[in-house]
Amino acid sequence: MPVDARVLIVARDDDLAEPLARGLDNLGWRSITARGPYAALAATADLSLEAVVIDIASCGQDAITLARRLKAASAPRSLPVVAIGSPDPQTDTLAFDLVLAPPVYPTQMALRLESLVRIAVAEEEFELRLETFAERGRRLELPDETDGPYRVLAVGEPAPQFLALSNALAGAGAEVVGAFTAYTAFDYLHERPFDAVVLWGGENQAEALSISAGMRRNTRLFHTPALLYLKQGSSVTHAEAFGKGVSDVATPETPAKETAKRVVELARAFRRQNTIRQALERARSSGLMDVATGLFTRDLFAAHLARLAAAARARRRALSVCVLKVADRPELGPIRKGGWIDRAIPQIGSMVGRLVRAEDTAARLGTEVFGLALPGTSAVQARAAGERIAAVIACTAFEAGDGKPPFVVEFDIGVAQVDPSENAARALERAGAKAMERQAG
Repeated sequence: MPVDARVLIVARDDDLAEPLARGLDNLGWRSITARGPYAALAATADLSLEAVVIDIASCGQDAITLARRLKAASAPRSLPVVAIGSPDPQTDTLAFDLVLAPPVYPTQMALRLESLVRIAVAEEEFELRLETFAERGRRLELPDETDGPYRVLAVGEPAPQFLALSNALAGAGAEVVGAFTAYTAFDYLHERPFDAVVLWGGENQAEALSISAGMRRNTRLFHTPALLYLKQGSSVTHAEAFGKGVSDVATPETPAKETAKRVVELARAFRRQNTIRQALERARSSGLMDVATGLFTRDLFAAHLARLAAAARARRRALSVCVLKVADRPELGPIRKGGWIDRAIPQIGSMVGRLVRAEDTAARLGTEVFGLALPGTSAVQARAAGERIAAVIACTAFEAGDGKPPFVVEFDIGVAQVDPSENAARALERAGAKAMERQAG
């Protein structure tokens, strides 16, 4: 049994399991396969799994019961469960976090798993923030349950198959808005929120892919799922489509009602993700945050980090911390003396808060020092997150006074993964020491 497995695949035969497992392994999602419920439960008990994939075709109606048992066995860790297949419409499918109709491609599955795991970690983070803020007499609002039909933007030429899909979506209770061009599509996307986007890759496949890629470059639209509807014999490969940020792919051979179900499933998962992210962002208006930057204060961060470390041990999740210290470059001496860095810190801190994931905790630890707590994140991943934030801020010019050229800020970065046996504050000290080492070097 691979002790570093991240995902469990439950299937009684290899038709689905073998190619999916091989593809996920190649994409960094080390997998393990269970042939039945007892093996699946044993694997869940022994391993720190991040997600489960269940083949409905081979597990039948036992799949729903198994999903509930696996989730219960993983508590207090949230375990996303993805079902592949078409469950009985009379059966409650809420035991699954996502239902995907076959065929399912490894790249597609890896993208969905990544998203679902981040949702699970975000939900856990919200529970912890409720406790941290309650200790200080503040009550965070619980996530709002968004009612109403799913809002879907359908982009492309009015081809018969595309119109059939739009009608099927409307029949499934979704509100469908049509846009014939990329310009109109982005106008709609900037004017109102949508739960999913459907792209018709007809004669102009490049435009459909450019829309998906453009959404991934936009921080507000980054998480909105997009299904690409390819025409028969398309030259666009699935790898190319998923590489451009497409969440799912359908073809005219797929019945319109089946494709509509897939779009609704993507919309359901997105709405859940969006709700929890909005709830986490409400912490900024709690009255406990650093006034200048909107980030956690040092004391609030210390209390929450201790709670995060205890939860990480209980849930068998990784937890890393990152320290970002404004680099003490010689050319910043006069600017620092003039107080211009102090004036830039509120903007820098605000940018740090916007650049972290909703489930991460960003704090102002000192005058020019910021800290991050990243649940469900290894040291390598934390380093990448810190470097990404530093790179964005390094591209920003800050005012240095009348007649003087603007200046840029670089960071010395230190990262440490919290060992289950150590105090979280000690890990933060280690990360801070590494940032100081980089400065000294």
